[in-house]
Amino acid sequence: MTQNTGKMTFAEFEERLPEFFTTGTGQISDDPRLQAFLKEHPDSAALVRDLESIAAAAKELLEPEIDEPSDDVWRNIQQGLRIESASTDDTPKAQTD
Repeated sequence: MTQNTGKMTFAEFEERLPEFFTTGTGQISDDPRLQAFLKEHPDSAALVRDLESIAAAAKELLEPEIDEPSDDVWRNIQQGLRIESASTDDTPKAQTD
């Protein structure tokens, strides 16, 4: 950032944008260091929102949410095990002489 005025220039924003994404939470539009700059530069604010959306979508693709199987799935598994267990219990045993 520029030391004299405390305001970030467009060149500084452009240079530091990757750093903001790597050191932040992925929501750099909430970063207090950027609030004044983004308010004064709506095109840059739109770019940041687009990049945040892309980052969020990429994260979802790379880390898919794992849903637990439904109760119906567990009931079907239990029923299948009971049927399998019952069928093996009814199997005639080999006779030994």
